[in-house]
Amino acid sequence: MKITDVQACVIGREEPHSGGSVWTFVRVYTDEGLVGTGECNSAAAGASGFAVKQAILAMKHLLIGKNPLDIGPLWEMLRRRGRYGGTTNAPLIFALTGIENALFDIAGKALGVPVYRLLGGKFRDKIRLYADLHAGDEETPQAYAEKALQVTEEEGYSAVKFDVDHTGVGKLDPWNWTVGAREMRHIIGLITAVREAIGFEVDLAIDCHGQFDVGSAITLAKAVEPLRLLWLEEPVPAENIDALAQVKAATSTVICTGENQYTRWEFLELFQKHACDVIMPDLAKAGGILEGKRIADIADAFYIPIAPHNVSSPLGMMAACHVCAAVPNFLVLEFHGREIPWWSDLCEGDQPFIRNGWMHVSERPGIGVALNDRVARSLVWQGDTYFD
Repeated sequence: MKITDVQACVIGREEPHSGGSVWTFVRVYTDEGLVGTGECNSAAAGASGFAVKQAILAMKHLLIGKNPLDIGPLWEMLRRRGRYGGTTNAPLIFALTGIENALFDIAGKALGVPVYRLLGGKFRDKIRLYADLHAGDEETPQAYAEKALQVTEEEGYSAVKFDVDHTGVGKLDPWNWTVGAREMRHIIGLITAVREAIGFEVDLAIDCHGQFDVGSAITLAKAVEPLRLLWLEEPVPAENIDALAQVKAATSTVICTGENQYTRWEFLELFQKHACDVIMPDLAKAGGILEGKRIADIADAFYIPIAPHNVSSPLGMMAACHVCAAVPNFLVLEFHGREIPWWSDLCEGDQPFIRNGWMHVSERPGIGVALNDRVARSLVWQGDTYFD
């Protein structure tokens, strides 16, 4: 079997509060008629989706004529050929991720097995999800608490996450990451209200989006220790791992990071510097399905669980589920599509994709989820062209 063509397109539509609903998709075609589709993150910005698309097409000539089942050698060839051009950094690593996902889709279809089987089998049949709720309908503790209760009671999620970095209450200088007394009191009040509403039967994660300085992050982390958060996410910017390690060393609150790290080498530095308790690689941009398993395996050697960041369509999310199923140290997977009305319609597969806060791992060959061509064609981004 040989690769005959590689195509890419950008699909999606920006939705309010969606946190990212524009994705770059890859299709790899073969001389035996098998076609694989992969998804890669466009970093929540449509313009960067075209940069990812061009990166994919720039790699096309290196793939034509190759056996698509040689996933590992092809991935390493593309990585090494572009090492001095940044293939382990965005947007090239995004492109490489999408290509690799498409190759796994072909391999599963060719062998008649789901992707998790190619990774050594599965530890679990269904993947626990947490709902990213962003914020309350109003900037009040009561509104945050009500939203958490609604989602956990009506939709069945056993874990939720809220953002606390852009509350707008008490912020005196938008460029300074120091959190003053009024703002800190407000943030702690929001978190406390949610915990009191949902109790300790539901897990609660809090996202800071790397918007606090070290002192503010430590103050917040220590203040919420009695609330037993699932984690405090990116309390300081991701660029300085030593600063993050300083926060982690100062508190018993669980510290999570990793959505802005790519490949096993960047995660290894997090582990070696004891900078986090949980990692959250985005499996649609961190390097691919096999690289995601490598990252999880290294994390397991440090007794660190994996809770992937996820703003994908159902296709990319199912690809992540295959990785989550195939590693022992999986904790929980993010779901970001609640407020995207067409999210489920974009793809075909085992509907409904989300059932009572869980996603069941597909048993279909390959990734097990495919684009609905009719819907996807109607959502091509800013005049882009769909696959042939």
